[in-house]
Amino acid sequence: MSKIEEFEELRPLLFSIAYRILGSVGEAEDAVQETWLRFDGSATRPTSTKAFLSAAVTRIAIDVLRSARVRREEYVGPWFPEPLLSDPYEDPARAVELADSVSMAALLLLERLSPLERAVFVLREVFAFGFDEIAAAVGRSEAACRQLLVRARRHMRAGRPRFETARAQREELAARFFEALREGDVGGLRELLAADVSMVGDGGGKAPQLARAVMGAQNVARLLAAVYPRLVELGLTLEPREINGQPGAVVRDRDGKVLQTLALDVLDGRIQAVRSVINPDKLGHLGPVADAWAIHREAKHVRRPAR
Repeated sequence: MSKIEEFEELRPLLFSIAYRILGSVGEAEDAVQETWLRFDGSATRPTSTKAFLSAAVTRIAIDVLRSARVRREEYVGPWFPEPLLSDPYEDPARAVELADSVSMAALLLLERLSPLERAVFVLREVFAFGFDEIAAAVGRSEAACRQLLVRARRHMRAGRPRFETARAQREELAARFFEALREGDVGGLRELLAADVSMVGDGGGKAPQLARAVMGAQNVARLLAAVYPRLVELGLTLEPREINGQPGAVVRDRDGKVLQTLALDVLDGRIQAVRSVINPDKLGHLGPVADAWAIHREAKHVRRPAR
């Protein structure tokens, strides 16, 4: 195989590693591109191309994450990862681990870890790399990597996300949720929400967003029922999609531009969390982005449809 063929075969894995470390589609793609430049510029062919490229993309992602930490500390409001519609890397033997590890809940937990802990956890727990490969990737001894993994597991275990394992059940519940959302059916929404459900939005100060998290089934149901039927009246659509491996939707304006994404955490037959990403900077990879402020102003003048 040529260099480019070897690289393209491994590109899905490289992106998936970088995305889980960075939580950003754009930064992950940039890390993969930088990895290619390093590989292409290398005068010698490595013994293991997979090990070489995985180590390179990991080191690049760690450096990017260290610089991104400062920006995230100054971020306006809650920070969520950039929504991912589909993970390009597939491994049937690790399908459950891959899906859970890319969820919004899991990526937010990973934010608690140091860059090195995060990289070690991702390489070992998600992609099952050997400690010799991990040590080479992060520039630490195998013993140090084992200690980093112990600390990372301790942090992750405390808030480990649990999800509904039956895909069909999750999808059926999500379909009912989005139908009730379009209709503004408070009772129907409340029936699908856990008692302690939370709704949180990420606008980054660049789009209308919730001032704080909304808690409780009644409060979340009433808010959703007040907002989304008005958006539907303006021609917006809710396109059911998997968001970061969990049920969700892409909300589009009348011209098909992306307004926001909604991701649902489902457990025990109820929705535990609703996470909205409306920051336009995090939606560009999904297509042209709608003017959220203009839609917000227009929606204020729309009467809620009578039921």
